[in-house]
Amino acid sequence: MTYADLQAALLILGLSERSTLREIKSRYRQLVKRHHPDTGNADDQGIIRKVNAAYRIVLDYVTEYRFSFAEEEFYEQNPDERLRRQFMEDQLWGKG
Repeated sequence: MTYADLQAALLILGLSERSTLREIKSRYRQLVKRHHPDTGNADDQGIIRKVNAAYRIVLDYVTEYRFSFAEEEFYEQNPDERLRRQFMEDQLWGKG
């Protein structure tokens, strides 16, 4: 897989560069429901092949992705928790 393959797959699935696994799976299900061959549209067969291929590319990428469990990354992904931690000792915002 190349980066261009990954970008093309994201475009087909209508995903951004920062999508969660939940968003990836949800978008895939939406597209499969819309373009499934049983819906009766002959063009959907070609579309569903592209959607399935794109999904496999994205899923392969996220399956092999190394996740960071570092504290900095945790707070980057959870801004509410970062703010709580930052201000929990503040008299106005926290325990005080």
